[in-house]
Amino acid sequence: MSLAGKHVVITGASGGLGERMAYEVAKRGGIPVLLARNEENLARISEKIKATYGVPCRYERLDVSDIAAVQTVFQQLLQAIEIDVLVNNAGFGVFRYVEDIDLQETEAMFAVNVCGLIACTKMVYEQMMARRKGHIINVASQAGKIATPKSSVYAATKHAVLGFTNSLRMEAAQYGIFVTAVNPGPIETNFFSVADATGDYVKNVKRWMLQADDVARRVVDAMMTPTREVNMPRWMNVGSKLYQLFPSFVEAIGKNAFFKK
Repeated sequence: MSLAGKHVVITGASGGLGERMAYEVAKRGGIPVLLARNEENLARISEKIKATYGVPCRYERLDVSDIAAVQTVFQQLLQAIEIDVLVNNAGFGVFRYVEDIDLQETEAMFAVNVCGLIACTKMVYEQMMARRKGHIINVASQAGKIATPKSSVYAATKHAVLGFTNSLRMEAAQYGIFVTAVNPGPIETNFFSVADATGDYVKNVKRWMLQADDVARRVVDAMMTPTREVNMPRWMNVGSKLYQLFPSFVEAIGKNAFFKK
């Protein structure tokens, strides 16, 4: 289905994958609605989209971990537009061994990656149910399928996202709403400036990292279609499928690679 004239709300849109998805949506005639904490970046991206692609581009400052703010911002949006696609892209991770886990950091990760995602979904879901159409896209991770050392909390949040998404998909189908999980491997964005302050992980896996533009195109290709999952790269998804069948074997042969963080 054409995205022309469709309103696509993207959280975490002030940089990285969210920014690239916004450009790709606009390129195809869709109307991006940008949500993130960094208002200065949102304004810059919005102006670039309007100047380059000639489509409107609204933006609102939003910290998705603030449930009251989520309700306020989405109520304002829903009074003004019909939301055709919601992309729950906001999220962050921090790589630590279990003995070094910071519990406040853990709460923050769950607040953004899981609770914020669910809150945003709830705000658009009833309108989509009433219209009997719409698309909710949740950006999870290959880490939600196969956990590795130093990513226990981050992987736990993405396992939660996949669990929520799989349940929602079955519930939403009866209303004609599509639900898609996006499971990328490591993407070359500023995500790792927070996740891995040492820079070691990026050095170890840089040659295998995905480009944000490539992932953005795949996600936008899936919009308004009944795509269950977008998995990238393909070889990593094969590994996660093998892990489901032969977990001990995969952990044994992949041990050295898993400790690259």
